[in-house]
Amino acid sequence: MKVLLGWLGLLLTPVTASMANEKTVIRIGHFPNITHAQGLVGHNLSRQGKGWFEARLGPGVEIQWFIYNAGPSAMEAIFARSIELTYVGPGPALNAYAKSQGEEVRIIAGAANGGAALVVQPDVNLKAPSDFKGKKIATPQLGNTQDISCRAWLAAGGLKITQLGGDALVLPTQNPDQLSLFQQKKIDAAWTVEPWVSRLETEAGGKVLVEEPDTATTVLVSSVKFLKENRELAKKLWQAHRELTDWILQNPAEAQRIVQAELVAETRAEMSGELIAQAWKRIIFTSETPRASIQAFVSNSQKAGFMRTAPDLSRLFETP
Repeated sequence: MKVLLGWLGLLLTPVTASMANEKTVIRIGHFPNITHAQGLVGHNLSRQGKGWFEARLGPGVEIQWFIYNAGPSAMEAIFARSIELTYVGPGPALNAYAKSQGEEVRIIAGAANGGAALVVQPDVNLKAPSDFKGKKIATPQLGNTQDISCRAWLAAGGLKITQLGGDALVLPTQNPDQLSLFQQKKIDAAWTVEPWVSRLETEAGGKVLVEEPDTATTVLVSSVKFLKENRELAKKLWQAHRELTDWILQNPAEAQRIVQAELVAETRAEMSGELIAQAWKRIIFTSETPRASIQAFVSNSQKAGFMRTAPDLSRLFETP
């Protein structure tokens, strides 16, 4: 028996050591938008081997970054267990929470307010929702934050808007495609986020008609599964996000340089420092949870037809 136990000990020791050397992988999503600056900076520093989150989570943790065009895709990745956390707009976060009956996602922090706008063609007389009857407006993706804001704004102005048409046609269109369609006069307007707002202004002569300076544009969302199974890591990541937000506020020039480099890496399109600086002025970076904005998004989601009834938000917000 002693010999058998000894052999078992020899067999089990390498397995235990191997398990001890395994890294914990945390997968985080973000978009190639300036309103996702924390994700852009974090991703770029990871590329350089100077990981912001990695340094604060410990040597046994690896961060993997995933890029999405808009919120619904990122939330589907949360549902599919493809990622653990993501920077995302409040609209898709709220829809995912309602869709899963509060079982799948939590908003753990704010990230950015402002930086979104409705941009119209310079040579058309569009001033109020009623002027958009028969017009085409592009948004990043069906059900994303700007899509919901656009549909709610048009509906509040008296237009009948459906997901397939209505008095005005809202066209879910990826941000890079919005710019080219706008330049070709194939759309009348776009409701989008930075840097695309500034690019529509500088490269296509677009005029900003509606801005949302005090409205939450980006939040940090976690899967419930990650919070339950990795509470200590979640707390460290939440704190690292807060520290990164403070660093961005205190070092805007350096943050803009890193954001510019990461956007070029992700989009393969050159963006000048002047463009980044112009877009930066529209955004307020904050890690405070935007509870009031979320309540407003509930109303907008109902107006836009994405929610029939207001969900119970008592479990939506959680501090690790």
